[in-house]
Amino acid sequence: MSAKGRRRRPANRTSRRPQPASRTTEDEKRERREEAHRYRETIRRKAARRRYYRNAAYTLILVAAIGAIVFGATRPKHGPAVTTQERTLLGQAEAQAKAAGCGQVQTIPPYSGAPDQAHIGAQVASPPALSSYSSTPPASGPHDPTPLGAGVYSSPPPVYSAIHSLEHGAAIVWYEPSASSAKLDQITAFFNDPAHQDHVIVAPYDYPDQGSSGKLPAGKQMVLVAWHHIQECSQLSLAVAFNFVAHYRFPPPASESYKGDAPEQGVPI
Repeated sequence: MSAKGRRRRPANRTSRRPQPASRTTEDEKRERREEAHRYRETIRRKAARRRYYRNAAYTLILVAAIGAIVFGATRPKHGPAVTTQERTLLGQAEAQAKAAGCGQVQTIPPYSGAPDQAHIGAQVASPPALSSYSSTPPASGPHDPTPLGAGVYSSPPPVYSAIHSLEHGAAIVWYEPSASSAKLDQITAFFNDPAHQDHVIVAPYDYPDQGSSGKLPAGKQMVLVAWHHIQECSQLSLAVAFNFVAHYRFPPPASESYKGDAPEQGVPI
């Protein structure tokens, strides 16, 4: 057979199809490593922030605790020694209490409608009615965040601030506004003296928008108030007022014992 008659077999051709790219290229590996690194770094930073805030909270608690301990250890437990005049008043107090129609010091239960030390505007949205308090005048309960300063007031001061002062160990001499007499002059003159004014408030009690709870109890011209303690009197008496202050205001005179239980004794007002 001639060469023309022979058919040539087609030569085998090698397939040149493109090979599929590898699933994990070097670029992908690097990106995954970087992503893993970023993830680990995010976790590390979150953990570091949590540790920081936790340690800061522990530090604040520790500082507050140390501050409370230092304050409790360094605050004065007693005021100055009683003067001759004060000793005379203390000696007259029992007889004057009978003459002025004063009852015994009463222990008043805590406020029942909210925390006894609640601040108005925080734990309590608005000032509660005075009728909701455990006594008239109030001896504890929700109060203004700012305490009332010590001193003698000629007009009724903010009553909710006065309650805050009680929390700090103050004693209040509330009097009937119509009680204008030499006895009232004695009381105001005595407590106007800076030597007798520490944590003491003297003021008329008259809040007409509060109904009967905005007045002193019927027949009482003087009501002495400390945190959870009250003494009512039909008449005014400096001796009785000072005797109450000497034992229920913090700090008491050097020779007297503190009978009160204010939760924040001696904190400034």
